[in-house]
Amino acid sequence: MRRFLQKILTKPVTWLANKYSSRPNLERVHSALTDLYEHSKEYPGKKVMVTEATVSNARFIIFSDQHKGAKDGSDDFMMCEGTYMAALEFYYQQNFHFISLGDEEELWENTVWPVKAKNKDSIDLQKKFLLQQRYTKVYGNHDIFWNNDPFAGMHLYSMYGQTLKIYDAVVLKITEGEKSVPIFCTHGHQGDGQSDGNWFSAWFVSRVWAPLQSFLQINLNIPSASAALKTAHNFFMYQWSEKEKNPVLITGHTHQPVFASLTHLERLYKKLDAARQGDDTSLIEKLRKEIRFKQNEYDYVIGNYAKMKPYYFNTGCCSYVDGDITGIEIADGNIRLIKWTRKEDNYERILLEEMPLSQLF
Repeated sequence: MRRFLQKILTKPVTWLANKYSSRPNLERVHSALTDLYEHSKEYPGKKVMVTEATVSNARFIIFSDQHKGAKDGSDDFMMCEGTYMAALEFYYQQNFHFISLGDEEELWENTVWPVKAKNKDSIDLQKKFLLQQRYTKVYGNHDIFWNNDPFAGMHLYSMYGQTLKIYDAVVLKITEGEKSVPIFCTHGHQGDGQSDGNWFSAWFVSRVWAPLQSFLQINLNIPSASAALKTAHNFFMYQWSEKEKNPVLITGHTHQPVFASLTHLERLYKKLDAARQGDDTSLIEKLRKEIRFKQNEYDYVIGNYAKMKPYYFNTGCCSYVDGDITGIEIADGNIRLIKWTRKEDNYERILLEEMPLSQLF
């Protein structure tokens, strides 16, 4: 049956996907982000949670894009579950506030019942954060179910044992003396043609369009699945945050880690430029080798990477095929890009990038 439907539907569905795809649009992305951020100032706590912290006591871990599924062959979270559980246990013991920045559940490909049943262990661990008021959940495009299903509240209560409010975004107001910087945390699908729209379009995409494309095994043409779209989407996010009076921005959605506005490859190129200026021959060769290796998986670079300022960060995701996860830490006066990985029978936290929060002021 699937082959028959693929034969007759692939062409029209592909045409529609290309015409109404989630290819980023600068004006639409910027307008959606601005509307949501302005809403946070006019109606704090309604759609956007606003919380204050100082540089010295801020303690947040931000993960996104777990895509918890039904533990079947298409479940992207299965390989990462052990790593994720080890990381969350660490952050629970270290008194971090956990922000889940969207797409925690994969509710495009699955109904809510098997997702709840098959992910009880990680839900119970997250419940420990919630009981101490250290858990904040944000909508993504793949779990927009929580915002458009009339029984969403009932499902959430059955999972967490209490009412859980889900937000469109979080604003962290970080202060140091008289200085202050807002850090705007949201999933990052705002302005996305397939993922962001009115109630009906969100319902249609999550309940009809996405399952159809998934069943037909058609590339969804979304930033997380396309290197070119990752670059375009991330750059649009950077440009929005670069505007005067806009906050530092942290998103997920693309599954590509970005630290201080640069991808790992762009950071390597920046280091290579510095090595060339210093005529450091051994370092130049080392960086060239690392760049060639990295280019095998990703080869898109923003042209003005050398001039970009630290306005934009991306968590990466918790659904990599090798079982690793990445996230953004804010703690000990620093903002960090971290990776958790499995080493034999243990799990290891690896610091990838770090900078003082004071550099964001």
